[in-house]
Amino acid sequence: MTLLFAVTTAGCLVVLATIAVRIDGQSREHVLDEAVTHRADGLARVVYYEDAGGLRLDGLRDDTLADSAEALGVVQAATGAAPQLREAKPGPGGLPDQAGLDEIWATVQHEQETVTVEATTADGHPFRWAVAPVWEGDRIDAAVLVGADPARSEADHTRLISWLTAGCAALVLVAAAVGHLLSGRSMRPALRGLEQQEQFLAEAAHELRTPLATLRLVVESGRSGRRPGALDEAVGLVDRLGRLVTGLLARARVEAGTQELERTPLRLDQLVEQTVEELDRAELVTVTAEAVVVEGDPELLAQAVRNLVENALRHGGGTPVEVTVDPGRVAVRDHGPGVPAADRERVFERRVTGAGSGGTGTGLAIVRWVAELHGGSAELSAAPGGGAVVELLLPERGEPGRAG
Repeated sequence: MTLLFAVTTAGCLVVLATIAVRIDGQSREHVLDEAVTHRADGLARVVYYEDAGGLRLDGLRDDTLADSAEALGVVQAATGAAPQLREAKPGPGGLPDQAGLDEIWATVQHEQETVTVEATTADGHPFRWAVAPVWEGDRIDAAVLVGADPARSEADHTRLISWLTAGCAALVLVAAAVGHLLSGRSMRPALRGLEQQEQFLAEAAHELRTPLATLRLVVESGRSGRRPGALDEAVGLVDRLGRLVTGLLARARVEAGTQELERTPLRLDQLVEQTVEELDRAELVTVTAEAVVVEGDPELLAQAVRNLVENALRHGGGTPVEVTVDPGRVAVRDHGPGVPAADRERVFERRVTGAGSGGTGTGLAIVRWVAELHGGSAELSAAPGGGAVVELLLPERGEPGRAG
């Protein structure tokens, strides 16, 4: 997008610069032609014939137009003869050579009026000439030539081209920078949304994998008749999956900004006890709870507690897990190998790891996200005697949040 923006801007600037250069060139040429034509016409009026037939040039020497002319000449030709110089300023070398004079004379005889032509001086410099006829009766007997060197105007024109080139290059760079900034600002939300969508899909697959596998085992064992109560257990797992999916959808909507966080007064101790009862290997979990009331989203808080306990069961190596609920805190302790101090923040990073990779997946990252969403935090520390303690810290009802 940045390249497209820059190329489009460059194309428009090139077109505008080309038009500007062409207009400037034509304008300078027009101004130069008007200047020499004005002088030539004015000086042609002070050149006249005496009654005796002689061409008088006295008026040229006293005219300011003649003084300001870069090059000035008067040519005269008898009928059928070649034109001859009668006056030359600054000298014959500053006017066209004989071939040039012949061509100029032929042009003015053909047009029968003042003309402008390009002709090189005898010294080899290109000049712009205005040629005004001097009439004797009904024929052109002489002509006044006024020339101007276009080099100065061309130098100004070249300078304009240089400035336009530099300006266009600078504007293209600015346009590229602005295009990069604007495209980045317009694309970042889309990319962030796509990243959040991919992350959510990965997290959903991660969350649903274990209960789906358990449900499959229960259904297969019930179908074979090995577990008479399999149907009731399957119904319980389906209910659990429904609550899990509801929590995932709520989390997705809150993250996308399409749904506000639901804050309702709830008993945190009862929510923890109910969540633990629904887990596999719940017999390994001991809950010690005080009556605690908080305000929050029950689905998200249940998902956070479930992730805490499942993480402890997974990394505790089959050892007992203790869950403690007291004012403003849910603490889950395992008796596993623990987490090195250097990795205690990394485990809260949002990532998904495959089976057997030894990672914590997204579980603890979601715990911290839910805690911060409710104005709290999540922390991990070493447990006395070995293992790890992960705490979900929440403000009690009526207490201001401790984190944004």
